Amino acid sequence: MGTFAPGETLLITDGGLATELEARGHDLSDPLWSARLLVDAPEEIKAAHLTFFGAGAVIATTASYQASFDGFAARGIGRKDAVRLIRRSVELAQAARAEMAGDGRERWVAASVGPYGAALADGSEYRGRYGLSVAELVAWHRPRVEVLVDAKPDVLALETVPDIDEAEALMTVVSRMGVPAWLTYSVAGDRTRAGQPIAQAFAVARDVRQVVAVGVNCCAPSDVPQAIAVAREVTGKPVIVYPNSGEGWDAQRRTWAGASRYSAEQARHWVAAGARIVGGCCRVSPADIAEIASQYTRP
Repeated sequence: MGTFAPGETLLITDGGLATELEARGHDLSDPLWSARLLVDAPEEIKAAHLTFFGAGAVIATTASYQASFDGFAARGIGRKDAVRLIRRSVELAQAARAEMAGDGRERWVAASVGPYGAALADGSEYRGRYGLSVAELVAWHRPRVEVLVDAKPDVLALETVPDIDEAEALMTVVSRMGVPAWLTYSVAGDRTRAGQPIAQAFAVARDVRQVVAVGVNCCAPSDVPQAIAVAREVTGKPVIVYPNSGEGWDAQRRTWAGASRYSAEQARHWVAAGARIVGGCCRVSPADIAEIASQYTRP
């Protein structure tokens, strides 16, 4: 694989990994979410990656979003085994890519680095403001990121970041790693989930050489156009967008509600506005990704 360096060519990333795993019949109500299947059914994670690759995605995002040493410890899994499972998330995506290698298309593996709030499994990633200092967040994130980097992904997906403090912590961590990264915030309108202006949020990554793309994920599709414009203006970096379906997440009931507002037509507008990596997050299916890919992928 070449170095992950998004440019003029549009790259299509995958959709909701957990959504596809649930469609395959798995109950992900466990606090570990899709990371539980790293323990119980790793072959199903690989199969989900293959489904998205088959739909036209060229980036597989690993099942490590909610994988943390704290979360595994709560399940009685020790640190050594937790390291093995976190590495496995990357290896499964790499194995899926290897299985697709015969068609000659270039594909990448993005190691998901979810926010601290995701490990709490209480919806905190949609609020931020955890009460931790930047230094404490650095100390929490670094060991997991080191394990992911050691597994040799093509890029680190610093995703669903709800506030600037956590972004600053992640910038500190990745600036010392030899792997490119993208930074995507979860936003509401022109603010981070913690209420900070997105211009201020994107500026955190502007001068960090390791960050090769910035943008948003797991937000409503309607929040994407403004985010593209601001991210381009503030950072000058390639923009990545992969919103959710627009349905609302009920953290207490751990379920989605409302109607999907995600469409390939909107994705065309995002590309026209300057997005260079496009895909989906929660509740975005392989069929959705296939519809986007069909518009941009030559037979």
